[in-house]
Amino acid sequence: MVQSEAAPPVIEVRDLVTHYGPREILHGIDLDIRAGEIMVIMGGSGSGKSTLLRHLLGLKRATSGSVRLLGQELTSMSELQLYEISKRIGVAFQGGALFSSMTVGENVMLPLREHTALDEDTMRIMMRLKLEIVSLAGFEDLAPSELSGGMIKRAAFARAVVMDPDVLFCDEPSAGLDPVVSRALDELILSLRDALEMTIVVVTHELDSAFRIADRITVLDQGRILTVGTVDEVRNSDNERIQNLLNRRFEEPELDPEAYLARLVGGEPRLA
Repeated sequence: MVQSEAAPPVIEVRDLVTHYGPREILHGIDLDIRAGEIMVIMGGSGSGKSTLLRHLLGLKRATSGSVRLLGQELTSMSELQLYEISKRIGVAFQGGALFSSMTVGENVMLPLREHTALDEDTMRIMMRLKLEIVSLAGFEDLAPSELSGGMIKRAAFARAVVMDPDVLFCDEPSAGLDPVVSRALDELILSLRDALEMTIVVVTHELDSAFRIADRITVLDQGRILTVGTVDEVRNSDNERIQNLLNRRFEEPELDPEAYLARLVGGEPRLA
């Protein structure tokens, strides 16, 4: 289901620049993510996709630029304001990030305990409903150590959507999974978008997964956006860097002599 260009943006990024120490990581990022779409952010190692995700979650302050989430400016928010808007988003972390000292059900109910004043019975009903959606009904009393890798990922999705967020963020959801389980997780992401009518942002380097689930794809390279487009538009791009990424061709970075010398003496190298 490709979203109409008329759909309002729920995330607006304008001229986003960020640094780690003296090194500039993102160089003037501009991006809109529309309501109800699945936006996949992809790129090679070091492209800046994880840093961009941290900005979209309000976990990192920008050097300059603007990040608006659900109509609110993240870059100038107080900690309390960030806490309040966090109730409207869900995050499925890479690896699941379930707490080993809690049962699956307790993990899923954790956001409800932290952010609501619901009674225990209501929280348990909501937890079971979300476990049903991710095909884990009846597993709430198990420990995370008793689950397979794919089941851990699904439990993490249940926790991420237990409060019916407006936006769901997924960090490398298919990482470390075999192709069959990875495909099942892709189907789960599609079904969550359709059943809960949420916007989903997926950061991944898995090309097959990206092509299966994306309405649009943002391709990052060295902290810059190479393109934003549909699956077909990205596949058929004539940009050499995009084709190198899609075809897994190694691209030797060009380093000018000055940058090479600076690196040897402890300065900052510059990629040409």
